[in-house]
Amino acid sequence: MVTQGILSVISSPVCLSLICAGVFIGIIFGSIPGLSAVMAVCLFLPLSFGMSTINGVSLLLGLYIGGISGGLISAILLKIPGTPASVATVFDGGPMAERGDAGKAIGMGILYSFIGGVLSLIALIYLSPKLAKFALKFTSVEYAAVTLFSLTVIASLSGKRPILGIISGLIGVLLSCAGDAPVDGITRFNFGSHLLDPGFSNVPLMIGFYAVSDVFRFAQNYHEEMKKPQVKTARIKGYGVTIKEFIKSVPVMIQSTLIGLGIGILPGIGGGTACMVSYSAAQTVSKEPEKFGTGCNEGLIASETANNATTGGSMVPMLTLGIPGSSTAAMLMSGLIIHGVTPGPLIFRTNGSLMFGIFTAMLVANVAMLIMERAALPVFTKLLSIPKHFLLPCVVVMCALGCYTTNHVVFDVMCMWFFGIVGLLFRKIGMPLSPCIIGFILGGSFEKYLRRSLISKGGSLLPFVQSPISVFFLVMALVFCVVPMIRSRKRKAA
Repeated sequence: MVTQGILSVISSPVCLSLICAGVFIGIIFGSIPGLSAVMAVCLFLPLSFGMSTINGVSLLLGLYIGGISGGLISAILLKIPGTPASVATVFDGGPMAERGDAGKAIGMGILYSFIGGVLSLIALIYLSPKLAKFALKFTSVEYAAVTLFSLTVIASLSGKRPILGIISGLIGVLLSCAGDAPVDGITRFNFGSHLLDPGFSNVPLMIGFYAVSDVFRFAQNYHEEMKKPQVKTARIKGYGVTIKEFIKSVPVMIQSTLIGLGIGILPGIGGGTACMVSYSAAQTVSKEPEKFGTGCNEGLIASETANNATTGGSMVPMLTLGIPGSSTAAMLMSGLIIHGVTPGPLIFRTNGSLMFGIFTAMLVANVAMLIMERAALPVFTKLLSIPKHFLLPCVVVMCALGCYTTNHVVFDVMCMWFFGIVGLLFRKIGMPLSPCIIGFILGGSFEKYLRRSLISKGGSLLPFVQSPISVFFLVMALVFCVVPMIRSRKRKAA
């Protein structure tokens, strides 16, 4: 059974070609702001219907893995998250590119994306049933506690002025409240416009804050920016990581893999939360937390390892329980069902060879991603040599296109410009952008799970302290809030 499943992939030139094509297209979708792995899988899902089961699923897996990893390219080079899962990559990848280490940053991102994906795949193969049973213990109470814990990353990203960081995070939470409320669907904060009924989308807000505000800042300081010497990107050997640096990164790498795997298993949480929690955890345990956000290797490693570890994690409940762990996993499950394969506890007994074929396809896709992105690394870094007054207009056009294709409404493009102006104002007063993005992404999820838990428990808050899992995450949230404050006071005293 095992041999048959493996050979169905590696002995088929068609299957291998489809995986490589899927990874290549996925990287393109992930690297263009506004497009994503979900969109890539959605567009190519009908194409897989006419293929054999293993060929069709392999194509979709290639798109998934390539799309998640591709987000690091624009996150590092343009400081625009290609996907929500690469938001934390901007924090240290962007500064590394600005000081001439773009090649090293992308090389590290590629390498640790591969490591996170492969380690999560190993966990998927050997621990699927046990991990799935653990995920079943999570109710809306535990989900609310996890999301609250994820929001504490705001404290560690607030820099030297924590008050401004907290205000920025609260603004993000308020922005997430616009539109139809979760659970009951009551419309609020739409200011009399039905265009705001669905609420603000993630893509226009992220692109507006990071890309458009940067374009505005460049235009405002055009003459000063043009006088600046062009930063040259140093060439790198391999993936830009020395043996000493790799050994030093092992604890962060393992910690981030476990976080990404665990959060990937939980349905509906996603890679965006995984990279935030992993980044905050890495900063909390670091001996030099003040280096995070300035071009720190550990910050980049934490983000890229965690968001790629969610690929294997999200497949665990999808394959063993029939519960997709993410939007992309839901698309993959649809592909399996259309091909007559029903995910669930009996899938290894009824379709064992197919399962090992899927595992092999995921491994091949990760290897293809590692090779393709490294081969294209010189092309990626060449983007930085393009004069900004030529590059930025092209970036704005691609951003507008990405915003429009998300929901196919012009309103999202208008929101992009609005958030660009807000982002410029934030920069002017020294308010950090990252907490606002985090508050927006996680605020809606926290409200949804909190309201569900209160409704199911009759409005009582006692279940939050009665559940061991909930108590653990609430205590961790308190620790992650207090530790940065203590460190800040120690630095001031020193």
